[in-house]
Amino acid sequence: MTKINAMWQQYPELAPELKATLTLMEQNIKTHDPKVSAAIIDMIHSGGKLLRPAYCLLFSRFHETERKKMIALAAAVETLHTATLIHDDIVDDSDLRRNQPTIQARFGKDTAVYAGDYLFVVCFKLLSHYTSGLRSIRANTRSMEKILNGEIRQMNMRYNLAMRVEDYILQIKGKTAQLFATACFIGAYESGNSQLFARQCEKIGTAIGTAFQVVDDILDYAQTSQVLGKPVLEDVRQGVYSAPLIFALQQPTPELLTLLKKRSAMTDADCERVRQLVIAAGGVTTAQELAAKYTDEALKAIGKLPAGEARDDLQRLTKQLLTREY
Repeated sequence: MTKINAMWQQYPELAPELKATLTLMEQNIKTHDPKVSAAIIDMIHSGGKLLRPAYCLLFSRFHETERKKMIALAAAVETLHTATLIHDDIVDDSDLRRNQPTIQARFGKDTAVYAGDYLFVVCFKLLSHYTSGLRSIRANTRSMEKILNGEIRQMNMRYNLAMRVEDYILQIKGKTAQLFATACFIGAYESGNSQLFARQCEKIGTAIGTAFQVVDDILDYAQTSQVLGKPVLEDVRQGVYSAPLIFALQQPTPELLTLLKKRSAMTDADCERVRQLVIAAGGVTTAQELAAKYTDEALKAIGKLPAGEARDDLQRLTKQLLTREY
């Protein structure tokens, strides 16, 4: 039986569609290597929050449409997300994802690259079978381009102690926020709404995705690796600096700079000390204010959508993301 995160029990109409989304993804994964197929399917069922397909499905509720089609498009969105996670794990040389060994850790980088590429094919296969035209395929292609440019921006900013908040926002808007925006656009447009309405939903998705990533980066300083399912502050070792640290670096202490200059040679004890210094400098508190700003932006825009259960669920879910603990 397909299991989804317990949070979806609060959304009785959405939960069955998210289960159907996972089932459809699994049905479309058929590589020539059964072990790789099984590893991808394990990853799909490893407890991800399914937020992107959830937003796709919620934004599709503002117009009567075939639910089977929208479930397939939600599956395409989550398949694309899974592909980017596999590739992220390769670049970061990560051994754990959601408390499970990553595909690259189990089978090596070459196989992981092929697995991620294969999921791109599955994504576009689902899109081509179920979209009403080329617009959503173009949206997904544009999304992939922006995600990759965000990755390149992140790579070029590694170990940059002068990184600004503006640089960080551009970076996450090109990565995390873009996929949320695409999910919201596809859900709204492919359900029969106007392009203008879909573009408004896309902007909401950008604000939601930006807030989500800021909160995600805050949790790196506020939670344990067991809760998050991956090592905390590993990004700092690799020179990927996020909002809490960037705010702390606006008035850095000599000790913080000395630790960061160790780069990948930082020990676990060094990382713990960085965490303490960032919290003491108010980096986490200021980052929380930034997340609240983008959440408020999203909620104000959602409040202008047609009244009804879809809008209510969107407001409730978006508020939950700001206060989540993992």
